[in-house]
Amino acid sequence: MIDLYTWSTPNGRKVSIMLEELGLPYRVHAIDITKGEQFEPAFLAVSPNNKIPAIVDPDGPGAAPMALFESGAILIYLAEKTGRLLAAEGVARYRAIEWLMFQMGGVGPMFGQAHHFRRFAPEKAPYAIARYTNETRRLYRVLDKRLGEVSHLAGADYSVADIATYPWVARHEWQGVALAEFPNVERWYRAVGARPAVRKGYAVPGGHAVPGGHAVP
Repeated sequence: MIDLYTWSTPNGRKVSIMLEELGLPYRVHAIDITKGEQFEPAFLAVSPNNKIPAIVDPDGPGAAPMALFESGAILIYLAEKTGRLLAAEGVARYRAIEWLMFQMGGVGPMFGQAHHFRRFAPEKAPYAIARYTNETRRLYRVLDKRLGEVSHLAGADYSVADIATYPWVARHEWQGVALAEFPNVERWYRAVGARPAVRKGYAVPGGHAVPGGHAVP
């Protein structure tokens, strides 16, 4: 059974959704980042950067335990462990990795900064709010163009790229974005959000509303 160390953030939800999609058994360890639990020595031993999510797989490479942090790395690891949600070779593999990296390098950091300055910063900073909101909207335009050409981010098939991106789009209201402005993203968002594994994984570590046309987290 895989040990998942997580909290109710977009990055944390990526991994619980992935585990649900793969049907892998896992045990949840809630790391309450609002109370600083990510800085506890026991968690540092698993995640050297003091960030969730992280996993420990007792049946890692060579049948040895494997601890892993960074959500994108975890998604690739789990996909390769099971042979699912990431093509083994060819164009489909690199398209999925390409859009996964787009999420890791663009969507996550920029959407996250929009969240911070729009909702959590102790003082309003108009320049920062405009900068990160505008960049977030630019990234939505990139997503919308892509999803006007294909059904999923990597192409025809649902993949790790969709799993990584969905939890960030689920917080579109935090970003000041109305999905109706981006109809291709909205179509994709509704379809991904209707998947049973996505709905179940999104609710981890528990007690959180599941989006997709219903409650907003």
